[in-house]
Amino acid sequence: MNVQLFIPCFVDQLYPQVAFNMVKVLEKAGCTVSYNTGQTCCGQPAFNAGFWGEAKEVCNKFLDDFSGADYIVAPSASCVGFVRNYYTKLFENSPSSVIAKKTAERTFEFSEFLIHILKVDDFGATFNGKATYHDSCAALRECKIKKEPRQLLSKVKGLELVEMADVETCCGFGGTFAVKFEPISIAMGDQKVNNASDTGAEFLISTDMSCLMHIDGCNKHKGTGLKVLHLADVLASF
Repeated sequence: MNVQLFIPCFVDQLYPQVAFNMVKVLEKAGCTVSYNTGQTCCGQPAFNAGFWGEAKEVCNKFLDDFSGADYIVAPSASCVGFVRNYYTKLFENSPSSVIAKKTAERTFEFSEFLIHILKVDDFGATFNGKATYHDSCAALRECKIKKEPRQLLSKVKGLELVEMADVETCCGFGGTFAVKFEPISIAMGDQKVNNASDTGAEFLISTDMSCLMHIDGCNKHKGTGLKVLHLADVLASF
């Protein structure tokens, strides 16, 4: 199965190991993985800030960069949710409407691709430790992802997964929300850290490094010692 990697901006710049670990898992599953080094952003930041014209230019480049029939897989429900739910709206009644729809249909978040397309949930991973899981808003509400990461984690040998209180509550990041409403964002992040710490977990796992980046910042300020990991980091421990 041919897969084109879409690597979000913050993963590319700050957490490249997540991308390498995703490749490791996909290749173990038998996928042929390709990466277009000319790719850039999906356009979400500009779109969310109200700059739809500028966003459309970036999105047009995305359509060009990911042309073809291969599956597009990304380690970010946030980016996938944007492509899937807003590209058709952005390109409505335009010459690119059909290609935008087809691109959205073949774009998948990492965990849902493993479960629903590859239909594999056990990669022989071993990870010793106690962890809790954070449902990102994009995963839950835009991609309808809930059970898929948990199903994958349940197959990891040595991993004890415990649920935190208010697990579906936002961590407070929300892209530009964290900048525009910093005090509220920090308070929400602190609450998420407290709920995760109350489980006694050593690790906090999620599908989205944007959430984990925010939570980790709050966590380091509080000094709880909780470690954040992307799902791909855990599944690649084989």
